[in-house]
Amino acid sequence: MKLGFIGMGNMAKALAKGFIGSGAIEAAQVLAYAPNQEKLKTNALEIGFCPVASLKELAASADLLIMACKPYQIEGVLKEIGEDIKGKAIVSIAAGWDFTKYETVLPEGVRVQFVMPNTPAMVGEGVLLFEEKNTLTEEERAEVFRLFDSVGVVKELPTHLMEIGSAVCGCAPAFVDMMIEAYGDAAVKYGMKRADAYELISQMVLGSAKLQLQTGTHPGILKDNVCSPGGTTIRGVAALEEAGFRSACIYSVDAIMNR
Repeated sequence: MKLGFIGMGNMAKALAKGFIGSGAIEAAQVLAYAPNQEKLKTNALEIGFCPVASLKELAASADLLIMACKPYQIEGVLKEIGEDIKGKAIVSIAAGWDFTKYETVLPEGVRVQFVMPNTPAMVGEGVLLFEEKNTLTEEERAEVFRLFDSVGVVKELPTHLMEIGSAVCGCAPAFVDMMIEAYGDAAVKYGMKRADAYELISQMVLGSAKLQLQTGTHPGILKDNVCSPGGTTIRGVAALEEAGFRSACIYSVDAIMNR
């Protein structure tokens, strides 16, 4: 099977690198097109996929297409290659373009699956949200699941939960990165080298998340387990509560959902 990426932005790069790096697909079977050909070729050298010179060439060569361009570009892309993709399948990772929206613009006979990934897929730790409603064949769906499963955890959601799923899985890595940076600043303030701070804090975040996932323990209980009576950790927890830490996390998602 030949896989074709329409667009090669940060998320497409993460997926292409993950798919190829995990061994789920050979680099020679991955094609990509992007308008900036110079940048595309640079990414191709780094990741290993095959760059192509036009949308039509990509549509003709690939068996399965990943729509990874900007959401506002999708209708123009479909107008350009509509005749070339009849009978083929598209996996879309463009935010806001769910199954219902594609139904209004897809040429007849084109099958579609909406997937919302996140950037940790680049290191095999992504969250890949699949919309339940789709028109892929069973064989295509199994192959797409296999590909995405190679770069993280695949979770299927009904359409009405895709948006909140995207908010807490697709956007929140940026919020976690902000937290890592902030605690890094705190460590630097008290004398630690920045590189050491980021390494230790990132490992702490990774370990804390892994502990919760593997034990299934409620996060509140894990927090309580670290807080000794009158100890240092509970003082830090109290300071975060006073600063509105939990509310800020909820407000960040409100800002996404109520845009």
